[in-house]
Amino acid sequence: MTVPAGMTPATALRIHSTMVRIRLFETTVEELFKVGKLPGFVHTYIGQEAIAAGVCAVLRPDDYITSTHRGHGHAIAKGIELGSIMAELYGKETGACRGRGGSMHVADFSIGMLGANGIVGGGLGIAAGAALSARYRRTRQVAASFFGDGGINKGTFHEALNFAAVHRLGVVYVCENNQYAQFTSRHRTTSVEDLASRATAYGIPGRTVDGNDAGAVHRASREAVERARAGEGPTLLNMETYRLRGHYVGDAEVYREASDVDRHRLDDPIDRWERTLGEEGLMTPGERAEVWEQVGEQVSKAVRYAEESPLPHGDTALDAVFTVDR
Repeated sequence: MTVPAGMTPATALRIHSTMVRIRLFETTVEELFKVGKLPGFVHTYIGQEAIAAGVCAVLRPDDYITSTHRGHGHAIAKGIELGSIMAELYGKETGACRGRGGSMHVADFSIGMLGANGIVGGGLGIAAGAALSARYRRTRQVAASFFGDGGINKGTFHEALNFAAVHRLGVVYVCENNQYAQFTSRHRTTSVEDLASRATAYGIPGRTVDGNDAGAVHRASREAVERARAGEGPTLLNMETYRLRGHYVGDAEVYREASDVDRHRLDDPIDRWERTLGEEGLMTPGERAEVWEQVGEQVSKAVRYAEESPLPHGDTALDAVFTVDR
């Protein structure tokens, strides 16, 4: 694995810091949930960090993303403040959605994050709509839609890709193929081995990528985004990865062998990228340790911010539910 041609050292290091930020945020969230500090359910992004970091590194600040129930990593990679998302997980008034969305429905329109979504495949059509809006406004904005290998079998996947292909919309469809849809292996649910082949039916490019190789993710995403921005239409990227944790925090994981998970830990995307940066002379062991320490402090600060923030007042329960009749 090498740093791709055309990737600047600054970009390579930024992708690394984003991956570390996601990892430490998620491991902290795991710990907080286990001791009862966070409400609801939590689905972590551990093991898939290279995808969010690599894709979002090629997007403009005003580009859009749509996400999934496993959306913390996407939000962080797009630029959400750690305190804002942590407070949202705590259900606090200072959260990105004022505590109304929680873990599975984080959104921040100010950075183009159009929302995580508890509905499998729920973001596919939203991304097409965002790209259609950009077409009418002639802004050349691109939408990246993250979804899982379970979502690729939903009707919304086929509807959205067909619509985007017909209208040559600037969407990059990113399938995070982590091998499991909740508790079910994709081999039991999907009719094709190479998920990228689904693109053929809509006359658009489809590409399978090593989703644990940050460089490969960045290279494939850059090509797809450039194509989308040039008005050449959507691309389907099948990012092959592995979910290193259960479907949710507390999942007993009786549907897969522990030895299989251990084997995939050897392919950890952060470890791989750090080795590459070291081999390319872009990061020393001391600089690596400094990144982890600095990010750890940022995450700790976000936790303090969330814990010290107020809960929403009961009188505001219906705020933003109905439009105001003007």
